[in-house]
Order: sequence, then C-alpha cells, then structure tokens
Amino acid sequence: MVISQTALATKKKSKAAKPHIGLRQMAAGEFKAKVLGLIDEVSETGAMVVVTKRGDPKAALVPYPARKKVSFLGRLQDKYSIHGDLLEPVFPLEDYDMLK
Repeated sequence: MVISQTALATKKKSKAAKPHIGLRQMAAGEFKAKVLGLIDEVSETGAMVVVTKRGDPKAALVPYPARKKVSFLGRLQDKYSIHGDLLEPVFPLEDYDMLK
C-alpha cells in the first residue's frame, strides 16, 4: 500500500495534540536542562508546565498541594477522649493482693 506524501503529512499532523492555550510548554530536552529551576518556579507561581516530545504532550509539572500545618501542641485534639477519672485505680484497692 502506497501513501502519498500529502496524505502522510496530514496523517502525522492530525496525530499530534493541539497546543494548550495559556499553558507553558517546553521540549523534553530543555526541560531536562532546567528541571531544578522549574520546580522552584512552579512551586512559587502555581503555574503548570507541559513537557512535550516532538510536539506531543507527554507529561506535566504541577505544583504539589500545600500541607496544612498543625501545631505540635494540640495535634491529637479530638482524636482521643478520656472516660472516667485518671487518678482513681481501675480496680478497688481491696482487690490488689500486694496491699493485703
């Protein structure tokens, strides 16, 4: 089966994804060279970077969601509850053999 050059060219063009409007795109080679700086930039700005290979989007660098900071004191608040008196013995004092 023989395919003409124009049919082959249109077939290749239709296969490639269309560029995302408003998103920063970068070739894989350039991404590889600048990845450490891009990580800081994406973290600060919150803007996504699309990594392309031969014009086809392959990956995206997105900011990681910020964790909610919890104070050391009070971090177990509402996790546990105390039932009863903490200072009172669990069994009556008469039941302990060593006290007899």
